[in-house]
Amino acid sequence: MSVDRPMINSAVPHSARIWNYWLGGKDCYEIDRQVGDRIREVNPEIADIARAQRAFLRRTVAHLTGEAGIRQFLDVGTGLPTLDNTHEVAQGIAPQARVVYVDHDPVVLSHAHALLTSTPEGATDYVDADLCDPEVILKSARRTLDFDRPVALMLLGIAAHVPGERAHEVVDHLKDALPAGSHLVFCDSTEVFHAERMRAMVERWNEASDNPRVNRTPEQLGRFFDGFELLPPGLVPVAEWRPEPASTDRRDVDCFGGVGVKR
Repeated sequence: MSVDRPMINSAVPHSARIWNYWLGGKDCYEIDRQVGDRIREVNPEIADIARAQRAFLRRTVAHLTGEAGIRQFLDVGTGLPTLDNTHEVAQGIAPQARVVYVDHDPVVLSHAHALLTSTPEGATDYVDADLCDPEVILKSARRTLDFDRPVALMLLGIAAHVPGERAHEVVDHLKDALPAGSHLVFCDSTEVFHAERMRAMVERWNEASDNPRVNRTPEQLGRFFDGFELLPPGLVPVAEWRPEPASTDRRDVDCFGGVGVKR
């Protein structure tokens, strides 16, 4: 599919570019680095959270592809392409895997061509849509994914951008469309280990970004798995979810996640 590239305002910070900066990426502007540094001043752990979340994606996709036999992924709020994108991990294990990426950030859209590479046996697609428009997401995803077969719904760090009960409503809408055997991979920010720093981070983020966010308690995050059975070890700090033996990632990261299956 072809992707039109929108005009990017390099004078306005964008959350996708700031996140990319914390991951060590180069797809950012001076304003993003400035805002990213100001946020890191009040929350030095944010770069650890970014890295731990990316490693969580890699491990969960590898598990779902290699052990659970999942061959379809719907990755909503994918962010900028970086190392170990969902299709790279999944198709590295199962070349026939099919992946649909969803984001509404014009910065991500401008880089979507990097997400549309695929093995000959598999497929990738990109949908320009907002999490708050679940029916648009589902309609577009059906071009590539077969919703009569299990799908892995990936929601990493995206529900924090939807306040209140609306977040549960839109996630439930997506979950309801999934058949039995599907999985939900979910993680988001908390205030368990470094409450003051995480609150200060959100305040500074919301002052500077066009995409405000909220922190939630682990109990509130657990509600996103309603109707799904959490796989061991449950809802935990993302670095604690089946860590690799040689991992040196810090475990006290204020980002909790888990993987659930729809029976």
